[in-house]
Order: sequence, then structure tokens, then C-alpha cells
Amino acid sequence: MSESAAREPDDSAEGVKKLDPGVVAALFLEHAEELKRFLIGILRDHNTAADVLQLTFTKAIERGHTAREETLKGWLFRVAYNEAIVVKRKQGVQSRAVQALGSAGEKPSTAPDSRMVRWEDVDRVRQAIAALPREQAEVVRMRMYDEKKFIEIAEELRLPLGTVLTRMQAALKKLRKALDP
Repeated sequence: MSESAAREPDDSAEGVKKLDPGVVAALFLEHAEELKRFLIGILRDHNTAADVLQLTFTKAIERGHTAREETLKGWLFRVAYNEAIVVKRKQGVQSRAVQALGSAGEKPSTAPDSRMVRWEDVDRVRQAIAALPREQAEVVRMRMYDEKKFIEIAEELRLPLGTVLTRMQAALKKLRKALDP
């Protein structure tokens, strides 16, 4: 395939160069299976790989004239890889959007009865914390309300970190027992 045979002359109306469709057909016959296997390896989906393969050869028709004849195979693989990465990024964005929508859940109800239930729950938690032994309640309050780290609590109370963690664990067990319906 010579350089002149691979290129169509400029389209006089638009001034656009394109790779000869016959050359693209020959490239397809020669490299399509290998390219498809390459794309399946990247995308892990036969249908998506077939779509990207089609995009790759569309780009070959549109922009293949920019590649040197001896590097057309490498150019095809590079285009296929780039198109596959674009597809994977779009899939990632879509996946994250679906997860965000799914985890957003329903908006909190503003109905008066739901506020009452919430206040009842808060009151139950406060009573359960008040019922804890003083040392455990103190660790829970510092961790939950003051948002301190366990190491900070240990330093402030001048206790070993293990003691603080043990008190928190014991407090959580008692709170679970008291708050389970």
C-alpha cells in the first residue's frame, strides 16, 4: 500500500483529507480481531468492545491520514486504547452518579410526627448515656459530643489508651442493649 494509494485527495468543497475507505477496509480485515481482543481485555465487555472498535475505525477514516503508513497498526491500537479509556471514565461517572442517587435516599420528613419521633429517640439515647457508669459516660460524651479522638481522651483523662477503648466498648454494649427495641 503506497502513500498515495492510502490517501484520498482533498475534497475541493470542504478541504478535508480522509483515509481511503479501501485502505480502512483492509486495515479492518487485518487488525479487527486483534484489536477487539485488546479492547475486551481493557473493557471486560464484548458489546462495549465492539462499539469502541467501531469508533476506532471511524476515527481511522476521519483522521487516519495523519498517521504514517508504516505506523498505522500502532496508531489504531493507540486510538482504540484512548477510546476505551474515555468509555471507562464515562462508565465510572455514571456508576458514581447512580450510587450517589441511591445513597441519597429520601429527604427527611418534615411532618410533625417524624420530628416528635426523632426527639423521643434523642431523649432515649440521653437517658441511656445517663444510666452508664460515670467513667463510661464520660468517655462516650467526650467522643460523641466533643468529637475528640480516643488518644486525646486518654491524654485528657490521663489514662492508658487501652483503658479508654475498653470503657467505650463496654459503654457501647450497654447502650445497644438499652436502645434495642
